[in-house]
Amino acid sequence: MTQVPKSRELSSPERLQAFTDAVVAIALTLLILPLMESVGELADHQGTTAQWLEEEQYAVLGFVLSFVLIAVFWVQHHKLFRSVKHVDPGLLWLTVAWMFTIVVMPVATSLSTQMASDWAQPLVYIGTLFATSLVLLLARTYLRSHPDLHAMDEAEAVSGIRASGIVSALFLASLILSLVIPGAGNWPLLLMLLSEPLQRLDRRWVRRTSTPRPPHDSP
Repeated sequence: MTQVPKSRELSSPERLQAFTDAVVAIALTLLILPLMESVGELADHQGTTAQWLEEEQYAVLGFVLSFVLIAVFWVQHHKLFRSVKHVDPGLLWLTVAWMFTIVVMPVATSLSTQMASDWAQPLVYIGTLFATSLVLLLARTYLRSHPDLHAMDEAEAVSGIRASGIVSALFLASLILSLVIPGAGNWPLLLMLLSEPLQRLDRRWVRRTSTPRPPHDSP
């Protein structure tokens, strides 16, 4: 079994993962706070539930979207850390950077749903999502170059990097579209629906190119 040098070994990955889980849980909880405040404000003016749903429909949609995206990011991060056996400073700080992008999401969501629309909204919202996916891609790349930190084989590590690369590329494309098309807002995020089909195509292409071809018979 490969031993990690004592100078690089830190706390167990379980402890870091538990801390990450807590940060994600707090971020998910913070997403709902603006909606809770709006309920209280409308209640003070004798508003109705139907009125609240009408006035806050975009805020509700923004909450649902951000909740789902953070949950998906957490699932991917959790799957990655199931193979991590040791944590060194590089992986630790990449994880801290990933958590930073997660805690920014409630702010980005509020800016996107409560402020007047402008060019900076998609820059902040989609840009935060791109940063989250990019840091996860960097973490996968870092782990591949440090095989003593994880239990993945080469094929699994490369497959994860390729999948994360597709996700980051789609977020980047969404960000660019939102900036070059005035009024597009966050609608370019619909590109993310291509993520799974593109990953399936990529896996199919890898299998096809990696399968050895039978030798041709000599004449």
